[in-house]
Amino acid sequence: MDISYVLVTGATGFIGAHVVDVLLHRGLKVRGATRSKKKAQAMLDARPNHSTKLDFVQIQDFERTGVFDGAVKDVDAVIHVASPFTYDTKDNEKELIIPAINGVRSILSAAASPNSKVKRVVVTSSFAAVLDINRKTPPFFTYTSADWNPLTYAEATAPETNSVVAYRGSKKFAELEVWNYLQSEKPKFDVVTLCPPMTFGPVVHPVDKVEDLNESNAQLWKIATGATPLPVTRVPFWIDVRDLADAHAQALLRPEAGNKRYTPASPEHFSYALAANIMLEEFSWAKGKISEEEQAIDKSYGLDGETVTRELGVKYRSFKETVVDLVSQAWDMEKQSDV
Repeated sequence: MDISYVLVTGATGFIGAHVVDVLLHRGLKVRGATRSKKKAQAMLDARPNHSTKLDFVQIQDFERTGVFDGAVKDVDAVIHVASPFTYDTKDNEKELIIPAINGVRSILSAAASPNSKVKRVVVTSSFAAVLDINRKTPPFFTYTSADWNPLTYAEATAPETNSVVAYRGSKKFAELEVWNYLQSEKPKFDVVTLCPPMTFGPVVHPVDKVEDLNESNAQLWKIATGATPLPVTRVPFWIDVRDLADAHAQALLRPEAGNKRYTPASPEHFSYALAANIMLEEFSWAKGKISEEEQAIDKSYGLDGETVTRELGVKYRSFKETVVDLVSQAWDMEKQSDV
C-alpha cells in the first residue's frame, strides 16, 4: 500500500513504542499520539537519527469525539494501540469498557472525516476478545481469528464481575465497535485487527526504573528477583513484543490484509515455571532467589499464530530469547538505579 505517514496512538507505551520503531526503520514518517509530553520528548531524545521522521501530538483524553481530528491531518494510515488497562477499578463499565469503546469511536470518526487521507486503520485488540474461558478440553481445539469471547455486555458490566473479566469485555466490545462501524458507516478506509495474547520482551518506551515496567514484564521481573511466588499461568499463549510490532507493520502495509482479523501468537506454549527455569539457567545472580516450583505447561489447546506467519510473513522468537532479553535489560536498569 502507498503509505508514508502513520499516526500511532499509545506511542509512548510498551507496544506502541516498538510499533513506532519498526515503522521508522522501514523509512516511514510517524506521528505519535500520547497523553504525556515528557514521555514524547524522551522518545524523541532517544531517537536523534529519526528527528525529521518523528513528531508527537499530545491528547489528554482519547475518548472524546474530535480529539484526533488534528492528529489525522496529512497521515495516510492509523495504528490504534492505546487502550485503558487497569485491574484497580471501582466501576468496570465507567473505567474500562466505555473508555475502550469511545477511544475506538473517536479514532475511527477522525479517520473518516472529509479531509482525512487515511487508507487503513490497524487496531490492537487482544486474545481476550477471542478467549472463551468456559471452553474446556478434551478434545483438543485451536482458537482462530473466527472465535469470539461469548461474554455479554451485561456480564462484563455487572457489579460482581471482577476487573480481569471486565478487561476482557473491554477488548471484545471495543473491537466489535470497529467491525460494526465498518459495516454501518462504510468508510473509505479498510481495517485490520490484531488479537495478541500475553506480550513480553524488552522495552523501548520511556521507563526510568524497573518498578515502572508494564504489567506483563513486571511479572517476569518479580519472578527473577524472588519477589513473588510463581503466578498462575491463566493462558499458555504469548508473543514477543518485537514480533507483535512487526505484525502491526505488516498488517498496515500488505494490501491483502485489509478487513481481516488476526491472532499473532508464538507456537511455543509457556508457563511462569518455564520462565523461572530459563532465568535459573541463564543468570547466576538468580540462583537462590527464584522459585523452583513446578508448573505444567498447558498444551491441551492451541492458538493459531501460523496464519500471521503465512499471510503477514511474521516469524516468532523463542520464549528463551524473550525472557533473557527482558531480564537482562531489567537487571541493567536496576544496577543503574543503585548507582
